[in-house]
Order: sequence, then structure tokens, then C-alpha cells
Amino acid sequence: MTVVNRRIVLAARPHGEPKPEHFRLEENRVNALRDGEVLLRTRFLSLDPYMRGRMSAAKSYAKPVEIGEVMVGQTVSAVEASHNPAFAVGDLVLSPAGWQDYLVSDGRGLHKLDPADGPPSAFLGALGMPGMTAYAGLLEIGRPQSGETVVVAAAAGPVGSMVGQIARIKGARAVGIAGGPEKCAYLTETLGFDAAVDHRAPDFSEALARACPDGIDVYFENVGGAVFDAVLPLLNDFARVPVCGLVSGYNMSELPPGPDRSGLLMRNVLTKRLTLRGFIVWDFADLHEAFLRDVGGWLKAGRVKAREDVVEGLENAPGAFIGMLKGANFGKLVVKVS
Repeated sequence: MTVVNRRIVLAARPHGEPKPEHFRLEENRVNALRDGEVLLRTRFLSLDPYMRGRMSAAKSYAKPVEIGEVMVGQTVSAVEASHNPAFAVGDLVLSPAGWQDYLVSDGRGLHKLDPADGPPSAFLGALGMPGMTAYAGLLEIGRPQSGETVVVAAAAGPVGSMVGQIARIKGARAVGIAGGPEKCAYLTETLGFDAAVDHRAPDFSEALARACPDGIDVYFENVGGAVFDAVLPLLNDFARVPVCGLVSGYNMSELPPGPDRSGLLMRNVLTKRLTLRGFIVWDFADLHEAFLRDVGGWLKAGRVKAREDVVEGLENAPGAFIGMLKGANFGKLVVKVS
């Protein structure tokens, strides 16, 4: 039987904001399986901000996607055929298959999923990389203490929403920054944040200060830019800043105009004895078992909640990804591929 694979490849490197022409939908035939191989069919594809960095040739923590290569991404896939005794037809696996329908794998890098642990797509969100990022970054770098104030940017997204909820479980006060009244209401009314502030509001800086009358002890950075400018003067002595992402600058092709503000930042780092630490989720791989135990338990008990924004069809992945970088998604963005 001939299997035809649709795949979305990087057609050109964007200079600034990605556009539809930077992606290309192709078809190719899937090779017959050899001993030890499995054929995977993508069920769900995760779309995440880090992918914008992989579209660039600039040096980073991971190699860039080359022109003509399949766009990188984690998937939940089903085993369609197997010549590998470790995998049976019907098994669900977490796979780095990327933006395509099918992948032939030798089994390396695949992780079997137990449907009893949660819905399959949750392993791309609350029980996957975003949840692990929130758990490890907050608890290992932020180290919130009972009664402290934890502020998180992009708080309605898959990482930020988990940060705030875990902060609450640890006894801290959670303040979320999000775009628009609907997202802010979701943070306080559904997720139990103590306060939410709309970064699009004209009085954003003043509103953030009102929401943090005792200052900020932990700021979980996902955004950068104007949001960080409002946070910086509110940071308390010995505040901790886990730096997870800087999505406001991912589409920038040059430094923003204006004075050099690095001196102001470093003065605050010195005088307030701040801890700023960038991290990649892989840095804390040894916490994965504890993460699955804790977050899995909190999800089953209803102590944390997770929202998904599901897009139908692989062909719609580029548009959804472009929108995500502008804040168009509401919750963990996944593509239902099959």
C-alpha cells in the first residue's frame, strides 16, 4: 500500500513577522518499513513560540530548521504499522514528528503514552513541555514562598496559566498579565488567580502596581518588552526572574529605537540583588517524573485546569502559528491533524 505524506516545510527564512509564503505544503511517498521501524500517523501537533526561533539561522540553543526541511514540532502520534517489538499498532506515542501526517521512526525518541493519565492532546500542554516548563522554572528558579507575590506574563497561555496555578498551590499570591478582558476574566474566575491585568490597557503600568501593592517577589518572564518595563520597578529586593521566553521580540529584525536601557536593568540587578536566569526545559529533565506525578495528580483532583485552542487540519498550521505570535490563541494551541 502506498502512503502519501503531507508535510509543511520551511520555504524561506522570515525577516520579521512570518507570513504564509514562508511555509510550503508538500507531498511525498512514505518508504516501506524496515526491521526495527514503525510508521506513525500524527493525531495532534503542538504549536509553540520557540518555533519562530528555529526558523532563523541565528545561533541559538538548538539547530535551525533548514530551508526545505519539515517544520519542527512535537506530536501525539498513533502507531499505524510496526516492525519494532517495542511498539504495537494502536500505541500512542509522544514524537518529534513535526508538521506532517506521517513519520517513519526507528523508535528512538518516542515515549509511549498511557491514555489513563489524561487525554492525548494534554501531553502537548499541561502534561507536556509547556507544563514541565512552568513547573521546573517556577519551582527551581522562582522558588515561591507562602505569602509572596508571583507575577506571570502571557498568563492565559499554556505555560503562564500553569505558573499561576502552581504558585497558588504553593501558597503564593498569583497575578497574571494577559491581553484583553476575556483572558483576564478567565484567569481570576476559572483558574483562581488573585488578580489579572490587561497589558493592552492604557493604564497598564499603574494597574499592575495596584495589583501588586507589596511589590513582586517572582516574575516569570514569557514576553519581555513593554511588559518587563512595567514589572522592573516593582521587583522587590532578592526577587527571582525565571526567563522562559521573550515573545514580544521574536519577530524583531533589529533593536527597538530609543535609549540603551541595559544600564537601568543592571542597576536594578545590583541594587535589588535580583536573580535573572534564562532556562530551557531540558535543563531540568531530572524533574520529569516528579512533574508527571504532581501535575498529573493536580489535574485529576481539579486543582489545576488547562484550556486548549484546537485548530482542525494540518494545512491550517501556518496561519494558526502566525496568529499565535500575535496573541490570537486562547490556551494551548494544537492542530488536530487526524
